[in-house]
Amino acid sequence: MRARWWKILSIIFLLYTCTYGFLVKVPKLDDRLQESIRNFFFHVPMWFGMMILLFVSLVYAIKYLRNASPVHDIYSMAFASVGLLFGFLGIITGAFWANYQWGSPWVGDPKQNGAAIALLIYFAYFVLRGSLIDTEKRARLSAVYNIFSFFMLFPTLWILPRLTESLHPGGQGSDGNPGLNGKDMSANMRTVFYPAVIGWTLLGVWISTLHIRVQLLKLKKEGLL
Repeated sequence: MRARWWKILSIIFLLYTCTYGFLVKVPKLDDRLQESIRNFFFHVPMWFGMMILLFVSLVYAIKYLRNASPVHDIYSMAFASVGLLFGFLGIITGAFWANYQWGSPWVGDPKQNGAAIALLIYFAYFVLRGSLIDTEKRARLSAVYNIFSFFMLFPTLWILPRLTESLHPGGQGSDGNPGLNGKDMSANMRTVFYPAVIGWTLLGVWISTLHIRVQLLKLKKEGLL
C-alpha cells in the first residue's frame, strides 16, 4: 500500500478533474470563450506534466554520462517518451481549443509554432536512438542530445513567444498568464487546476515506470543486467 499511494492519488485527482472540472463555476470572460475555458484543466496541466517528465529524463541523461549505467539510459528514454506523449496531447487539446476560440486549429501563433518545434526536436531524439546499433554509443549520444533538447524548450516555449505578439496569454499584446500566475486565475479554477497538474504528472510517472519495467525485463532477458 505504501508504494501505491501516489498511484491512488493520481486516480483520485484525475477523477476529480474530469468530474468537478465540468461542474465548477467558471468566469464568463467573453461570448466566444464561454465553457471552452474548461479545457484549461486539461491542456495546460499536460504541458506542466511534460516539462516535469522531460526534466526527470534530463536528470537521468546526466546520470548516464557520469557512470554509463544502462538503467539510467532506460529511465531517461522512458521519461522522455511519456513527456513527448504529453506534449502531443497538449498540442491536440490546444488545437481543439484554438479551433473554437480562434476559428482554426492552427493559426501560426508563436506559442503553437514554438511548441511544434520543441516536440520535433524531441522526436529527433528517438530517431537518433533508432538509427544507432551500438548500445553504448546510442546511450551516450542520446544523453547528450537529451540535454540539448531540454534546454531548447526554454527559447521555444517560454522566451520567444513572450517577445512577440501572441494570442496566448503572456505574449505581447496579451494580458495575464494564468498558467504561471495564480492571480490571473479565478479561485474556483485554482481548486481544479492544481490537482489536475499533480494528477496528470503522477499519471505520466506511472506510465513511465511501466515502460521502464518492460525495458528492464528486456535487458535481463538479453543478459545485459
